[in-house]
Amino acid sequence: MEPGARMAPEKIGSIIGAVFGLVFVFVNSDTLSTTLTIGVRVVAVVALVAVLLAVWRVPPAPAPEGGARGGFGRGYWVVVAIEVVAIFGGLAIINGPLDAPQAAVAWISTVVGVHFVALALVWKLRFFAGLGAALTVLGVLALILAAAGAVDSSIDTIGAVLPGFLLLGFSLWGSSRALIAWRSHRDAARSLGDDGVDLT
Repeated sequence: MEPGARMAPEKIGSIIGAVFGLVFVFVNSDTLSTTLTIGVRVVAVVALVAVLLAVWRVPPAPAPEGGARGGFGRGYWVVVAIEVVAIFGGLAIINGPLDAPQAAVAWISTVVGVHFVALALVWKLRFFAGLGAALTVLGVLALILAAAGAVDSSIDTIGAVLPGFLLLGFSLWGSSRALIAWRSHRDAARSLGDDGVDLT
């Protein structure tokens, strides 16, 4: 990476989302049938590789004036800190007084969803708001299933596997969008000479 270059928030979010999506799928798909478990894990790995390839092909952007750190500003870390406290605080209650470990993954998905809504405000990226809302809805539905005594496979599917694929899908979309935008910019630049004269 060139000095002063930075990774765009879209790329950062895509990588983080894809990695978490893969973890969600791998950790919580073992309650499915063996065939489904293998299938969803293979698809998740392929999606992660596609995201990383798309991100890798887009060069870093020049750092903006004012010392921004590629999206890792104060707002980002405040959101992450609140997320960590909410996740572990909630898990302590779920696994302690409530004695409902089956609801743990649903709680994590709910908090992660709210976290993406907050990041949408911090990074001013509207598609994060849509992702966060969808994850939150799935997390709440899984919490309801856990409270109703549903089987673990149903809770894990709604509260982890589907959220995992949502993360992977949005990450693939975001990284692909960044790649398409960069190619369009590159092609437009190539069509102009150094003096700004159109060469096409």
